[in-house]
Amino acid sequence: MKSLKWLNVSAATLLAVSLALVWFAAPLEATMGAVQKIFYFHVAAAWVGMVGFFITFVAGIVYLVRPNPRWDRLGAATAEVGLLLSIITTVTGSIWARPAWNTWWTWDVRLTTYTIAILIYIAYLFLRGAIDDPQRRARFSAVYGVVGFVSVPLTFLSIRLWQSIHPAVIGTATPTSQGGFDMAPIMAVIVVMAQVTTVVLFVTLTANRYRLIELQDQVDLQKARAMLAEGDLPSQPAASAAATK
Repeated sequence: MKSLKWLNVSAATLLAVSLALVWFAAPLEATMGAVQKIFYFHVAAAWVGMVGFFITFVAGIVYLVRPNPRWDRLGAATAEVGLLLSIITTVTGSIWARPAWNTWWTWDVRLTTYTIAILIYIAYLFLRGAIDDPQRRARFSAVYGVVGFVSVPLTFLSIRLWQSIHPAVIGTATPTSQGGFDMAPIMAVIVVMAQVTTVVLFVTLTANRYRLIELQDQVDLQKARAMLAEGDLPSQPAASAAATK
């Protein structure tokens, strides 16, 4: 698809420009030094990943109300990309924590709830892989995507509800939360650039993953039809759902 090619080129270009700005244009932060540069993409990956889980949540609700494979594909694609960005957030956060907190990992309330959210969506993917019937898989995934989303607001509110050493980027936090975010104008510009880049990357990866899931559904449908033609299956009513547009 031509639109996918444009998305791929746009995402790759923005990513290259953003990385160049981070490493060559962004000044060193006075206290943290070079490791602070992780935050340009760490914060962006964190919130965009959660947006992906929110779209999975919405797609699940819509599918349960009006079953259509398009919503199932969207939910699956955004869950996968959201999970990828969440893992990137965890890895980059650990790299920052080593010099800042003198440890790669601490069971802080934010890190703990974030890990639980990641495990929930890993289980979501395992659930999808364990069910062959397209309709049952879509229905169970939709329910799981709706219920599992409770981990997202819990993660966001964790440092506001319990004692935490994790910085609060948006809004107020508990008195023990640490971190300030005053920045030079050029740093603010690069932060915005990183946010835009991550959003475009999310859209690009989601569009590509959606297309791959759609193609896989079409392949599964053709296999089911071939087996029916050969008399290997008595019936396969669920297979038709995979090809619904």
